[in-house]
Amino acid sequence: MTIVRTIGRLLLQESSASSPPRWLCTAAEKAAPGPQQRRKTVIFHKVAKASSKSSVPEILDKWVSQGKEVKRYDIVNLSNYFRKHRKFQAALQLYDWMQSSKLEVTNADHAIRIDLLCKTGGVASAEKYFNSLQVSDKTSKTYGALLGCYCKERVLDKALEVFEEMKCKKWRRTIAPDIYTYNLLINSYAAMKNLDAIDGVLEKMRSNNMDCNLFTYGNMATIYFNSELHEKANAFLGMMENMKMQPDDDVFEACRTRIKLYSEMNNLSGVNRAWEALKLAFPTPNNTSYLFMLLALSKLGDQENLEKLFKEWEEGCSSYDYRLLNVLLEYYINRNMIEEASSLYDSLSNRGDEPNLRTLNLFAALCVKTSQIDLALKYLDRFE
Repeated sequence: MTIVRTIGRLLLQESSASSPPRWLCTAAEKAAPGPQQRRKTVIFHKVAKASSKSSVPEILDKWVSQGKEVKRYDIVNLSNYFRKHRKFQAALQLYDWMQSSKLEVTNADHAIRIDLLCKTGGVASAEKYFNSLQVSDKTSKTYGALLGCYCKERVLDKALEVFEEMKCKKWRRTIAPDIYTYNLLINSYAAMKNLDAIDGVLEKMRSNNMDCNLFTYGNMATIYFNSELHEKANAFLGMMENMKMQPDDDVFEACRTRIKLYSEMNNLSGVNRAWEALKLAFPTPNNTSYLFMLLALSKLGDQENLEKLFKEWEEGCSSYDYRLLNVLLEYYINRNMIEEASSLYDSLSNRGDEPNLRTLNLFAALCVKTSQIDLALKYLDRFE
């Protein structure tokens, strides 16, 4: 029996049995909340904004050298921010700095670090760090994080070995599974393409009065869409739309999921509703938000709104992102709209910016279509 089935059996056992251990949710889903976790301080904004250009330790060291203090809740907020935006290397740098500072490193921190090491360096890296921990640090949290790594990477023999070790330690099993536990189990069954088991998890959640969150609904919609069960996918997307948004819900990810899936199902009105919901939560959408919407409109062939949205972004953007231009450029090229594509590419020279490789490849394709090889060489020389 695989580790996923073993965990599933434990979680879905009859309610008269002992509740499953807290460590089954792997302890690394999210940094533990603190009383001031929601407070976004100056250092939070400074690190979050500059992390793409400078290393996290450099920014924090400079802050401390100015006689200022980094609080633990700053680390928690930044950790959640980086992981939510899939900036795993930056999050790992954060914990590297934390370990070299005077801040206390908890077992939860070790667990999150194990998860990040797996994401950035693979299972071997996470395993090496776990083995380097002192015996006192090898708790349900760190064991759970390592188990999560093995499950996600499907190293089932080692996962079962760790799972048996954890059972032998007889950690208390009196805490009921939370939403993160159920979400992890749903993902595990999805990897096995076991939809019946997923339905069983949802039924168990209902019987335990466990409310789904936006992530659960979005996850279920994606799973059913990938299984070509579009009616069920639409039902969960509808649940997402009807769900009352809470301050700590990941509204951006939820709207992005809706935009992507509705566009894949050729539902323009659904895409537009998701975009309006995103703008309601974030009145000034970022480049990534515009990118997802442009990709959706391009796929749906809505040229009028595609051009309108691109112009809206271009006029208001603080940093020019060529990925967005590439969406419109590729749309024109794929439809042999040579004049429009050429005009769009010519506008690059007026900006004086350097296009990315994808832009150059698209322009090369444009020149091939128009048999203008000399023009291609001319533009390539300009941007060398």
